Amino acid sequence: MESTTLKRRFRYVVAGAAVAALAAFALTGCGSNQQASSSSSSSASGDDKTITVAASPTPHADILNGTVKDQLAADGYTLVVKEFTDYVQPNTVTEEGDVDANYFQHQPYLDNFNQEQGTHLASVAKVHFEPMGIYPGKTKSLDSLADGATVAVPNDATNEARALLLLQQAGLIEVKDPTDVNTTINDITSNPKNLQFKEVEAATVPTILRDVDIACINGNYAKSANLNVNSDSLAVESADSTAAQTYANILVVKEGNENSDKTKELVKALNSDTTRDYINNTFEGAVVPVF
Repeated sequence: MESTTLKRRFRYVVAGAAVAALAAFALTGCGSNQQASSSSSSSASGDDKTITVAASPTPHADILNGTVKDQLAADGYTLVVKEFTDYVQPNTVTEEGDVDANYFQHQPYLDNFNQEQGTHLASVAKVHFEPMGIYPGKTKSLDSLADGATVAVPNDATNEARALLLLQQAGLIEVKDPTDVNTTINDITSNPKNLQFKEVEAATVPTILRDVDIACINGNYAKSANLNVNSDSLAVESADSTAAQTYANILVVKEGNENSDKTKELVKALNSDTTRDYINNTFEGAVVPVF
């Protein structure tokens, strides 16, 4: 799973949908890119023992297929995972009842989606978050940062705020409110090292690492760049941080289905010790359970 606030980000994607036929938002694919991870095509309402979930490929579908499927099978359920590469269609098919649930987004995105699209979707469980880390570029430790050092940060509102809160957590800057997920550069109240901020698209940050002193990189993009959050980062968002709680990826169902048997089975499996162990052992800190 991973806003200008979220509204601005959502509007960009909706515009892109019309142009690119993503029919969707840019974080996880559209109808033409939809894949089912099982040959079964059971709909949400077709089989009381078949649970269909819309999910992003990584890490969401990996978690569902890697451990949740077997847990559900032990309880007599068949899990069908439908993968999407956009962030609109999973919510749409959940609203329409084509799937029982989705797993790809965080609460702020869901809240914005419901408001913008008039959907009736509800979160039923927090599962994981993908921590942002500070990675070394030209400077190899935080203590070695020179006055005026350059820090690469994502330029979208959501991830730039996360970067600034992480820099505060690492003791490099101070901001007005270290719990404010809408923090901007204008909210910095103390910058003793006179850090200079280079704002670029989140996906681009790893590509300019060698050109800056340090960089704040999202977990998914760090993983794609073969950066290990445990061994390579200089600091990382903690599991009890504001970002972790705010941007935890959630299991979502249509309102009215929060207490269905299928939902209860999914929540039990996704929030189990088995799933926690699978996440910790598989993703090596790039994905962190929050339950």
